[in-house]
Amino acid sequence: MSELVVGILGFLCIIAIVTVLFKGKMQPSIAFIVFPMLLGVALVFGGYYTWANLGRLIRSGFGSTSATAALFVFSVLYFGIMTDAGMFDVVIGKLMKLVGDSVIGVCVMTCVIALIGHLDGGGASTFCIVVPAMLPVYKKMHMRPETMLRISVLAMGVLNLMPWAGPTMRAATVLGIEASSLWHTILPIQGAGIALALVVAVLCGIIERNRGAGLNGKLAAEAVETGETVVAEQTVNELARPKLFVFNLLLTLAVIAMLIKSPFPSYVPFMIGTATALIVNYPGGKLHKSIINSHAGPALMMCSTLMGAGVLMGVLVKDVKGVTSVITCMSNLITQFMPDVLGRHLPLVIGVLSVPLALAFDTDSYFYGMLPVVIGIGKGFGIDALPIAVAMVVCRNCATFISPMVPATLLGVGLAGVDIKDHIKHSFLWVWAFSFICMIVAVVLGIMPA
Repeated sequence: MSELVVGILGFLCIIAIVTVLFKGKMQPSIAFIVFPMLLGVALVFGGYYTWANLGRLIRSGFGSTSATAALFVFSVLYFGIMTDAGMFDVVIGKLMKLVGDSVIGVCVMTCVIALIGHLDGGGASTFCIVVPAMLPVYKKMHMRPETMLRISVLAMGVLNLMPWAGPTMRAATVLGIEASSLWHTILPIQGAGIALALVVAVLCGIIERNRGAGLNGKLAAEAVETGETVVAEQTVNELARPKLFVFNLLLTLAVIAMLIKSPFPSYVPFMIGTATALIVNYPGGKLHKSIINSHAGPALMMCSTLMGAGVLMGVLVKDVKGVTSVITCMSNLITQFMPDVLGRHLPLVIGVLSVPLALAFDTDSYFYGMLPVVIGIGKGFGIDALPIAVAMVVCRNCATFISPMVPATLLGVGLAGVDIKDHIKHSFLWVWAFSFICMIVAVVLGIMPA
């Protein structure tokens, strides 16, 4: 089987997954297992892989998602316990006093928290900071969690341009320069992106307000009429531990500090935090079991999705020694069929395509697999490597956290209780438009050629 056919089959696999997810025909976990396995079997019968190769690929894929699965399970348990104990009720009260009944203020606050939280460049840790803090506020003000995710991912995409963040470091490695040098080049674009993220937050707030969100909005009145608010408050109050608020707050700050600074894997702080929170807030084995069971559903659903993503990552992204990976075949396929007229404007072309491609390529394969190939093509048209790298870093970064190929995305939607298809559907066009504007800024500033 030729690499051309492998690349075509890879794209057909991605198209099939996106199609069934958008049409709601399958759960993500099932789609991530079925279609990559069908692709793997086809590659085995086509003589491209052996059964042993396929097994090794899947094991390798699981290795890339297992840590995120553990992080998700214990972060769901931890924040669930904090919610049951009523810690977020007090935090929400403080936030509500700060923003009042301003829906726009909530959206701007979401953006600011995401910008600050993503200074460390960790997508999973940022979602663990933003979503648990803001989701109860969005529910109280009858705002859609999809809006919270949209604002968050745009802010995170902009901060992901930092020199210690993954995409910038990967691109700098391919270019053979220091990450800080590449960052200095894209710094003006990042500044414009931060301002644009705040503008988008305001626009999202206006949209939410117009649909009736807010403490005294149309949606709040409807909730009171149906009794939803009263039922929710009664459920939470049974497990509330107001006297332990200070302890729970300090414990949460300690978990976040460990998440950012400690040498441990990201799931370890939440394992320690979950055990401590259970022992202090709800002593007794029977109560521990009851609390864990109450949060088992979301944890199991998201964990199965991440395990399915392991199959997807393994078959498409991972490679076997001496055999070109499927994702590399896909990137070669794109570059082989690119017309010369587009080649002369390669940075702009790759900038326009970066957001759709982010749905099919993980970060490593995009920068380590596709970037060198595109740079090689650019040389044939007399285009420097730097503007190509800038286009791929800046425009792709905007879409990092709507991609199902990025485990942190699955963590974020799981914490927010949003289907991945709904997240993509509500954010894709916003993210694509955002990347266009960033690209235009780069062209106007002379960082990218027109």
